[in-house]
Amino acid sequence: MDPQRDPIRVVFVLLPDSLVLDWAGPAEALRIANQRLRAAGQAERFVIEFAGPRPTIKGSVGVALSGLAPLPTRWDGPGWVVLVGLPGDTIATDNPEAQDLLHWLRGQRFSRGGVELVTVCAGALLAAHAGALAGRRVTTHHHHLDELRAVEPRCEVVSNRVFVIDAPVYSSAGVTTGIDLMLHLVAGTCGEALAAQVAQAMVVALRRGPHDPELSPFLAYRNHLHAALHRVQDAVSEQPQADWNVPRMAEVAHTSARHLTRLFVEHAGVAPLAYLRRLRLAAAQLALASGASVTRAAEVSGFGSDTQLRRAWHQFGLPGSPSAGVSTPAR
Repeated sequence: MDPQRDPIRVVFVLLPDSLVLDWAGPAEALRIANQRLRAAGQAERFVIEFAGPRPTIKGSVGVALSGLAPLPTRWDGPGWVVLVGLPGDTIATDNPEAQDLLHWLRGQRFSRGGVELVTVCAGALLAAHAGALAGRRVTTHHHHLDELRAVEPRCEVVSNRVFVIDAPVYSSAGVTTGIDLMLHLVAGTCGEALAAQVAQAMVVALRRGPHDPELSPFLAYRNHLHAALHRVQDAVSEQPQADWNVPRMAEVAHTSARHLTRLFVEHAGVAPLAYLRRLRLAAAQLALASGASVTRAAEVSGFGSDTQLRRAWHQFGLPGSPSAGVSTPAR
C-alpha cells in the first residue's frame, strides 16, 4: 500500500479536566472528512481514538468520559498524538495522571511522516514538560506564552499566530484554532478541496496557516452560507481542470448564468471566472512544486497552453515565471 494513502491513527490524549472544545472540534473535523471521503467512494483516512492514563475522566465542563483506551504502546503506521489544554492560569503536572502522561510522552519518537505531535492550546505545555519541544517553533494560548518560554527555553515561542508548523510538531493557540490547525492537516493529507468542504460543513471562518497569511484560493471566498454557491465552488475546486464556463457553473447551482455571477460577487466577492483562474493557477503551482514541467502543469490545471499559464502567472503578480520556480499560491 502507498504509505501516503495509509490510514492515519489519530490519538486524542485526555487528562482530567481536559478542555472539551480543544478535542471535540478537531475530532469533528476528522469525522466529517471521513464522511465526505466515504460519500465520494474513497477510503477513510483517519482512525480516531481517545486515550489517557485513566479509562474514565471528567471533562472541563463536568461531563464524564468513560471507555478511554490506554496510552498506545506501539504504532503500526503513521499517527498523530493530539495533546489538548487544561483550565487554570498555569498547567500543573504534579498529579499522577499528568506524570503518567509525561512518562509516556518521553518514550515516544516523533518523526515527519511517522508519529507526529499536534498540540492544542496549553497542550503545548504538556509537550514542553516532556521535552518534546526542544529546538522547535511552537505557539500556545496567549495566557501561557511566558509559561511555555519558562518551561522549555530551548524552543522558539511564536506569539500572535493561529498555529505554527514545525514538522513533526504542529501547535495551535487554542480553543477554535485547534479546528483551523486540523483543517490545515486535512488539506495536507486529503487535499484543499476536501478541507474546504469540511470547513463549510462546520460553518467556520477559513484561515490558512502560520507561514502564509494569504488564504489558499481553494479555501478563500468560502466564508458565506449560500448553499448553491458552495455547490459550485465544491465542483470547481474538485476539478479545476474541467471545461468550466459560467453557464456550466450555473447548471450546478440550478440558476441562470447572470444570477450566478451576481451570487459570486455578492457572497464571495469575486467574479466566477476570476475564481476559476485563481484555482487553476493554484493547481498549476502545486503541480510545479511536485516537479511537473510547465507544459504538464498547464495541462493538469486546466490552462489551454503554456502561454495561458504564463499570462495568468503575471496577471496575478507572481514573481518570476512558472519555469523559474514556485511562489506562494495567489489570492
